[in-house]
Amino acid sequence: QVQLEESGGDSVQAGGSLRLSCAASGYISNTAWMAWFRQRPGKEREEVAGIHTGTGVALYAASVQGRFRISRGDDRNTLYLQMNSLKPEDTANYSCALSSGPLDRWNRASAYNFWGQGTQVTVSS
Repeated sequence: QVQLEESGGDSVQAGGSLRLSCAASGYISNTAWMAWFRQRPGKEREEVAGIHTGTGVALYAASVQGRFRISRGDDRNTLYLQMNSLKPEDTANYSCALSSGPLDRWNRASAYNFWGQGTQVTVSS
């Protein structure tokens, strides 16, 4: 059983930066995806970024491309999300997720097997 725990959420001003972390315990397949999703107030949960655990391929939602960067720590059990040039519309609860194995689509939340509790990011204008 895998457990995920996020940290790093905070309140920042527009244009600022934050780095979110997700500590994973348990077995992580090298054919899986780890991803960040977010849920903005009054909105459906949406994908932010995903990274393949074996190849390291990273994919991003268009809304964060060029501003956010997803990565894994050297220990392979920590997932990061570096968020730069933050905008008020980035305000959301951010959750990390892990699949048990391969996915057809990294950005389909229902395909992920393990989720963290989330960490709140608030960006003020």
